[in-house]
Amino acid sequence: MLKLPQLRGPTWLAAIAALGSLAGCSKAVVLNPAGDIAAQQGQMVITATLLMLIIIVPVIALTLFFAWKYRQGNPANTEADYDPEWHHSTSLELVIWTVPLLIIIALGALTWIGTHKLDPYRPLDRIDAQRPLDANVKPLEVQVVAMDWKWLFFYPELGIATVNELAAPVDRPILFKLTATSTMNAFYVPDLAGMIYAMPGMQTELNAVINKPGVFPGMSSHYSGAGFSGMTFKFHGLSDSDFAQWVQKAKTEGKPLNKGTYLNLVKPSERDPVQRFASVEEGLYDKVLNRCVEDGKMCMHHMMAIDASGGDAYVRAVGLNLPQDVCTVQNAAQVVAALDARNTERASIRQ
Repeated sequence: MLKLPQLRGPTWLAAIAALGSLAGCSKAVVLNPAGDIAAQQGQMVITATLLMLIIIVPVIALTLFFAWKYRQGNPANTEADYDPEWHHSTSLELVIWTVPLLIIIALGALTWIGTHKLDPYRPLDRIDAQRPLDANVKPLEVQVVAMDWKWLFFYPELGIATVNELAAPVDRPILFKLTATSTMNAFYVPDLAGMIYAMPGMQTELNAVINKPGVFPGMSSHYSGAGFSGMTFKFHGLSDSDFAQWVQKAKTEGKPLNKGTYLNLVKPSERDPVQRFASVEEGLYDKVLNRCVEDGKMCMHHMMAIDASGGDAYVRAVGLNLPQDVCTVQNAAQVVAALDARNTERASIRQ
């Protein structure tokens, strides 16, 4: 039988010191983030923990105290009153039930208010606790696509895109619009905000702001297959001038991102290097969102529009040959026009 060596005094001290040194391996990002949304979420965690400690600390302390005071052999116990018929105390019951009930009410109120205040779809109204957001400031829109196993970021107002690299100006609100190509995923930059899911054929949103310059880790926080562990990226919080230089570098050094490039990019791969694209084919993100980048595939919003107007019976009535008649930009206009005509006809019949 294998015998493990026993740890003696100095060895125990060395082991404890080694464990203590590991505390420096983490900076507790959730409690000390660089973005205002993440900071508010961290404050909620602290407040909720302190409220729960109001119960936890006294319970642990009293458990240890009673175990010590009423231990067998304690001389002080020989003269203690003993009442085997005792079974109820109104005062004790009030304390036992009232205090936890009040804490649960406080936790519920804190959670309800925080859930609505920090709704990821809710536009920001402040830069940080001391600075409200100017109503004239337009958020930077970033369209995020979770792939197998990499991240693609579109900057629609700048006309560029990147792979596994994200950047934004400090103190400027950011509006993320997220989708995915295959499996459900989750976008997470701990310094910026909480995680938000990205799902194929759907679009989620996240409003956030970064308040400190620096390079912050981003990752997938939802298991998505073999390359999940390497599905990371760097988020750069930059000054306005540095962000302008970063954009210019992408436009100078990058290559065009068109449908063909995208179809090669979307193939499963692991630990891809950073890539930059100087231009993006118009409407590419919308095709990714609607799952119709490839030729011969019907876009989901066209499919839903047809279903809403009568489904297959309507398709046969207007003489469409699906999916071929819907998958191109030219024929999409024809389909939408036919749907509008059908809706107009229905409205006139009702009248």
